[in-house]
Amino acid sequence: MFRDFNHKLIIRIIGALLLFESFFMLTSVIVALIYKETVISSFLMSSGITFLFGVFFIFIGRNASPNIGKREGSLIVTSTWLFFTIFGLLPFVFSGCIPSVTDAFFETMSGFTTTGASIINDIESLPKSILYWRSLTHWIGGLGIIVISIALLPVFGFSSVQLFSAEATGPTKGKIHPRMSETAKRLLLIYVVLTFLEMFLLVIAGMGWFDAINHSFSTIATGGFSTKQISVGYWDSPAIQYIIIFFMFFSGINFTLFYFLIKSKFYKVFMNEELRFFSFMVLIFTGLILFSVINFSHSYTFVELEQIFRQSLFTVVSTITTTGFVVVDYTSLNHVVWIIVLILMLMGASAGSTSGGMKQIRVLLAFKYAYYEFKRLIHPNAIFPVKFNNAIVRVDVITRILSFILLYVLIIIFGAIILAFSGMGFVESLSGMISCISNVGLALGSIGPASNFSSIPEFSKWFLSFIMLVGRLEIFTVLVIFTPIFWKR
Repeated sequence: MFRDFNHKLIIRIIGALLLFESFFMLTSVIVALIYKETVISSFLMSSGITFLFGVFFIFIGRNASPNIGKREGSLIVTSTWLFFTIFGLLPFVFSGCIPSVTDAFFETMSGFTTTGASIINDIESLPKSILYWRSLTHWIGGLGIIVISIALLPVFGFSSVQLFSAEATGPTKGKIHPRMSETAKRLLLIYVVLTFLEMFLLVIAGMGWFDAINHSFSTIATGGFSTKQISVGYWDSPAIQYIIIFFMFFSGINFTLFYFLIKSKFYKVFMNEELRFFSFMVLIFTGLILFSVINFSHSYTFVELEQIFRQSLFTVVSTITTTGFVVVDYTSLNHVVWIIVLILMLMGASAGSTSGGMKQIRVLLAFKYAYYEFKRLIHPNAIFPVKFNNAIVRVDVITRILSFILLYVLIIIFGAIILAFSGMGFVESLSGMISCISNVGLALGSIGPASNFSSIPEFSKWFLSFIMLVGRLEIFTVLVIFTPIFWKR
């Protein structure tokens, strides 16, 4: 027997969110007016169509019951990302900047999922309003469309816990306020403050206002879209690169820790195991890349050593936070760096951040569990509970984490096989899957930092777009919809 879903409420919420998207599109009109561009009509048409559909959906969903469960939450979150992508691609298509619907869908999904994989070969030739909208999709998707909606749309009148749980990243959902809407508002405020702070610092460091706005959107969302074809490497400025490194790192930290920092609860920040593990991983892998690229028979100047260190640190932070900015083509370095990059892509940064990947907390707890298994082999009658932040982690949580990691790896393997059948090479198939499911945007081979995803087969673009969504919503939220039990009572 099939389960009855609260269809009206689902449609009504999606309609309300589409109104937000139409408003964000209108901000691109302001950019087009400032730079006197001819694509104003494209944004007005796109915003108008999105607005009308939003109103229509709200009308259909009128008098909906406010009751919402986990299944409705999964449907709402997954559908929202799909609808935002479908309507978000309209400016690209209407303006003629990306005439192919396939390419436009890929670029837009890459934007909203903060993946940063692109099919555009001449970024600088695009109108600035299009580049702004492209970066804005990152910013909207970064903290999560649903989290933003919970903060700004309390008029929904339903429990927001199911939506937040479906969208929030990581196995733990710590609250900073008893009411979920208040938690979302505080996270949104932190998100906005970090964005503006980076923006002003980049301008002070010498970056133009337009580029600073776009790169702030991409950095805080850990997205990776740049206004330049060669990404951040366009600016040979240590100050600019260090500022971006700083904000990429902080965007990879659980956002609730910023709130505790503001409230002077320093012990909750500095004693957080995930933050310490994340920081340790950044230092270790930066050292490994540094060690692998330095020629010890060569005599370096201080300036040269600083540049190598900065490029190594930038590559590690950009990859582990799944931002995807580049300052150096790492594929031109030795193959040790390639392996490190793939490992960092898989790991990701902290749960509760805007980054993708498995998340540091899952990796840390999996390591702890494996270590305690060795101890149990020696002391079979002893009890070794896995702890995180001095609290015992329940067995069912460990089971979900191990299941998630196993499923993550299996999807990468089978996805790479599918991509290989579609005509992509081995290196491109494997790195492309890891890149898209971890929402990184970086890859190897012909889709590496010196190129992009424009030349891959059309089927692969649709398939990887789906993988981006699966990765952004932490696998289970999307894939559970395809299970028979989801639709049964």
